[in-house]
Amino acid sequence: MSNGVNDTMLAYRLLDWQQPPQLVEIDVPTAGAGQVLVEVKGNGLCHSDLSMMELPEEIGRMIDWRVPFTLGHEIGGVIAAIGRGVAGFEIGEAVALVSPASCGVCSLCVRGHDSACPNGLTGRGYGRDGGLAQYVVANAPRDVIKIGSLDPRVAAPMTDAGATSYHGVRKVLHKLIPGSTAVVIGAGGLGSFAIQLLRSMSPATVIAIDNNPDRLSYVSDLGAHHTVNGVDENTAAELTKITNGEGVTVVLDFVGVDRTIAVGVGAVQPYGTYGIIGTNGGTLKRPWYGALPRDGEIITFQGSSVSDAHDVVKLAEQGLIRSDADLFPLDRVTDAYDALHHGTLRGRAVVTPNG
Repeated sequence: MSNGVNDTMLAYRLLDWQQPPQLVEIDVPTAGAGQVLVEVKGNGLCHSDLSMMELPEEIGRMIDWRVPFTLGHEIGGVIAAIGRGVAGFEIGEAVALVSPASCGVCSLCVRGHDSACPNGLTGRGYGRDGGLAQYVVANAPRDVIKIGSLDPRVAAPMTDAGATSYHGVRKVLHKLIPGSTAVVIGAGGLGSFAIQLLRSMSPATVIAIDNNPDRLSYVSDLGAHHTVNGVDENTAAELTKITNGEGVTVVLDFVGVDRTIAVGVGAVQPYGTYGIIGTNGGTLKRPWYGALPRDGEIITFQGSSVSDAHDVVKLAEQGLIRSDADLFPLDRVTDAYDALHHGTLRGRAVVTPNG
């Protein structure tokens, strides 16, 4: 293969439904027309990867996922080859790849709402070959973000964890005036980005809630004004005290279980917003009248847009947010997923397929 790229590579692939992924040798993909080949320097791991490993075959087939495929959707690297018709990129240039898939031509995409693209259920790392491999292909320029001097290993998580958090923060910024408060429930990978974004983009007092003291210590270092240890019978009283009885302007719930939903909705003041991002099976059981904040909002969202990913990279380039990475070589990818599952990471788990 040209450009000094080998013919084969290692990749961490889901070979069959509900079976543990395997590290196997496969052919290096070729950059076709309108594509670039990216040498992967870092691929961030996501809790959704763990769910993919357990996905039933009937669900996978329904959304047109095809096994085998390579996992990994938070990708940073350098351009290794350029396909026909692609301009504006150079071999060796550092890039990150937009995480969510979108068609770019449907009515939602053309209005800039590509995070809700109906064609976005299948993409790199979810149903198609992703970045837990030494090389991956991407459509250019739509899916490729130039990252300047940023380390691709650090930029990788910004394309999903960072961009998704930005998408949520951007939806509530108009409510975060001086004197407002924002609560982030869940100080993990997405929550830690949200805390930084709230601090850099708004004047709100930021309150972080998590049941892991190490995570609370970490996000205090990132700028959280207050921390609350866990969601229990005392949480409401603590939030009332911090807000001087006024309630919270915005809650962003990155956990999404019954307890966090109940506490989050109950904490929101009139005209406030509760946003749910976490997908852990919680339900909203409260009657709307007299229980929900008057003139309040409940919003939900998943994923991010192409512009969200570009914006997050720009914020990082300006030093307004940071992305801490716990690095693992490709042959320790199972250890990385284990650390993610058990919550023992400080930053985002990032696998480095090329060392």
